[in-house]
Amino acid sequence: MTLLSKEIDAIHERETQLSGPYPSKNPNELLRMVFLFPFSHAYSLMCGGPMGLYDLVNRSPGIPAVAERALQYDCLVHDGNRLTTSDGEPYRSVESPLPVSEADVVGLSMVNSGDLHSALRLLDLAGIPRRAVERKSGVHPLVVGGNMGLANPEPMADYVDVIALGEAERSLPKLLRIVHAHDSEPTERAHLLEQLARVPGLYVPSLYEPTFLPGGGISGITSRTRAIPGHVQAQYLTLAELHDAHFTYPITDGTAAGIHPVVGCRHSCAFCNLGIPPFRQAPLGMLTDYIDHLEQLKVRTIIISAPTFTQYKHRRELLEHIRAYADRAAAEGDKVTTIIGSIRADEISSDYLNAVAELGDFGHLFTELNLSQARGIITIAPEWAAPDLVALYGKTQTPERVDKAIELCGANRNINTVMLYFIIGAPGEREDDRLAIADYAHRIRRLLGRPDGSVIIKLHQFMPKPGTPTQRLRMADPDVVQAYGDQISDRLRSLVGNEDFER
Repeated sequence: MTLLSKEIDAIHERETQLSGPYPSKNPNELLRMVFLFPFSHAYSLMCGGPMGLYDLVNRSPGIPAVAERALQYDCLVHDGNRLTTSDGEPYRSVESPLPVSEADVVGLSMVNSGDLHSALRLLDLAGIPRRAVERKSGVHPLVVGGNMGLANPEPMADYVDVIALGEAERSLPKLLRIVHAHDSEPTERAHLLEQLARVPGLYVPSLYEPTFLPGGGISGITSRTRAIPGHVQAQYLTLAELHDAHFTYPITDGTAAGIHPVVGCRHSCAFCNLGIPPFRQAPLGMLTDYIDHLEQLKVRTIIISAPTFTQYKHRRELLEHIRAYADRAAAEGDKVTTIIGSIRADEISSDYLNAVAELGDFGHLFTELNLSQARGIITIAPEWAAPDLVALYGKTQTPERVDKAIELCGANRNINTVMLYFIIGAPGEREDDRLAIADYAHRIRRLLGRPDGSVIIKLHQFMPKPGTPTQRLRMADPDVVQAYGDQISDRLRSLVGNEDFER
């Protein structure tokens, strides 16, 4: 048995379907769609977009397709930026031994626009030509992209056949029905692409002509034919149109599972596209029933995957429900850990911190995956240390609001760690602004007022986001941004000393 087969068998052994069994489908009469995940197994289960669509396709008798998952398996061999299978066997999915290259449709869900190269790496691994013009109808799969990393589709226009803008719960089923009908009565791929381009939310790059500005950038995009819309609008669904797997992980590996209590954000910062989709909240009963199911399966790590969890109107009731589960597990000698995403400093209250502290073990996903033990951690995103940059980019979390939040954290004996997110490399940033991040973190640690207190800094490169006021600003060179990060580290080390820096 090959290493890849052994790893996939191990995945089967530890996976449990949380959303109930799928109806029986005859794969011989249906399309085969494979979602490519640029992550290992544990991380892939956290990808709400493609996992929700995977569940939708397999759960819906009226969708003429079966969905599979192909991962960045641990046994793959890394050769520079390329991946190969260790035994030279074809790259395959978790569900089928058939090569990914023989699928009818391949899905690329890109969460981060800074990770677009991983899509090309997975296409290479599967033996699928990178460029759309090199792929032939009836020989190669249709390559469909989506998620926030492709909200600006033009950087991948030469490589992806179709891009689903916004939420794809409506557009993807329509795409699969059209492709299924096309395969039953084959015509030229150009005709297929024209049909797909008429589906709301589906953008077919090859059928549109961008007008480039001198020195880079695009001034406009026009359709090459009158048979398709001149403009493609991202699709967002109502709460009633979203199925359960949009809010809850459909599969667990037996150790962790998660929920998405909210979609979107009530705020509209100039650099962030979280506020573009309409704000929607999962029904409380859906989430508490899901937690009860996790308890039955003894899944002891719960991930609350939401950058705006403090905006969820039922957060107190949900946390109380999780706490009751944790208390029952503790009576059996087990520990439940709750992982919560970052929260806004201006939405922190003592009541919220007390409710989180009562969970027992709680932390943040980054620390959970990178530290040897869970910490009592609260994560806040000031984004910039310089007040003028905070104001310039429309961030409402002023230093005064962050200080107030830290004082509340310091008053809670269960919180000993604060993680701070900052953006570097934004236009208008000066060297003093970057170095101020180190001073900011040093001040926050003192303000926390705990001998065991820690501050973790997470730096993110500025990336212009489509649909925001900053969408046409330049992105700094990644190598330059890396040097900026080193400068901040050196400054912080000089402020606190080697021992505290390495702690």
